Amino acid sequence: MTLTVPPRVTDRAFARLAEINATVDPPRALRVAVEGGGCSGFQYDIRLDDPAADDLVLEKGGQRVLVDPVSLPFLANAVIDFSEELIGARFVVNNPNATASCGCGTSFSI
Repeated sequence: MTLTVPPRVTDRAFARLAEINATVDPPRALRVAVEGGGCSGFQYDIRLDDPAADDLVLEKGGQRVLVDPVSLPFLANAVIDFSEELIGARFVVNNPNATASCGCGTSFSI
């Protein structure tokens, strides 16, 4: 049996989620999912959402990040972070399972 190590969420990502949730009512969780598609075969779907019964919930300081059971193996050992660069600010996934990714940062292959 293979043990799937869940993704880790950085303090910076939790802090940005807290900033976002300070502007929405009610506060929402951040869903990080993997879907088929994109220019490299898979793509990340990152959005505010409500938890489902079978989600993995990563929580810190009252903020929650959700990963569905289908996406979990694709995100094993990944790091969910928030990046601010000159070209923009966004949540990013640093995924050791990805063998290639494209310039947009949301599409990858395994």
